[in-house]
Amino acid sequence: MSKETNKNIEKSQVEEINTDVDEEADSPWYYFYSQGCGWCKKSEPVVDELNKSGKYEEILKLDLADSDNQALAKELKDEYNIQCGTPWFINEATGESICGFREKDIIEKWLKGEKIPVPPRPKGPIPKLPLLEAPEKEIKKWKKDYKKWLKDNDHLPDNQKKSAEDMLSMPRPKTDPPKPPHANMSDDELEAWGKEFDEWRKINSHLPNLQPASVIIDRIKGQPTQNVGTEPKNINAVDSGKLNTIDAKIQALEVKVDKIIKHFGI
Repeated sequence: MSKETNKNIEKSQVEEINTDVDEEADSPWYYFYSQGCGWCKKSEPVVDELNKSGKYEEILKLDLADSDNQALAKELKDEYNIQCGTPWFINEATGESICGFREKDIIEKWLKGEKIPVPPRPKGPIPKLPLLEAPEKEIKKWKKDYKKWLKDNDHLPDNQKKSAEDMLSMPRPKTDPPKPPHANMSDDELEAWGKEFDEWRKINSHLPNLQPASVIIDRIKGQPTQNVGTEPKNINAVDSGKLNTIDAKIQALEVKVDKIIKHFGI
């Protein structure tokens, strides 16, 4: 069989595969979410309600825990030069997207093809909340810093700002937690971190939704790792894509652990 004939056969096979994919992915409206994302939990019922209404094309719900969805999200971000975490809404055909949680009426405008402006962003991070049993002097300093932050961010809508009293009424740890673990830790290092974290968790048992260290460590151990500072040799494009997916999963897990701790203002 000639090389030209081989090429024609391969081309027809690729076209057949692509046709199957197009038939399945008939909706251009994508909603990317991640497990443990608080804003995703708020977005979920909005997406479900809009899908059940039958007024619009279905919004496809894509969990970033799935490697294929991770690869698709990366491809779209590269194509349209977008940086966003979750929740993330995007029309894959036009690139029009919404980054973060938005109310139902905004999502409907997006589904109607309207361009949704990016909401105002804060100038600088919120000052770190003082620990639960911090001295009054430290609390007064935080209130002063937070007052300045509110003034600098007067452009933000009210739902993005809270009073100092509301902030201080949020659950706060008694002590600073240990630094979050990372995927390249050895078993001994993870075990040591786990003991330190569980001790901190015991002291701060008043905080909600704190998972045992064993749960966090099991998740980390369940992710394949790659030697840092080395590049695999003679890998093809498919293998390269798998490695990128693994790295993305590891980074996502580390970010989740870090967010759990930062949620408490640390």
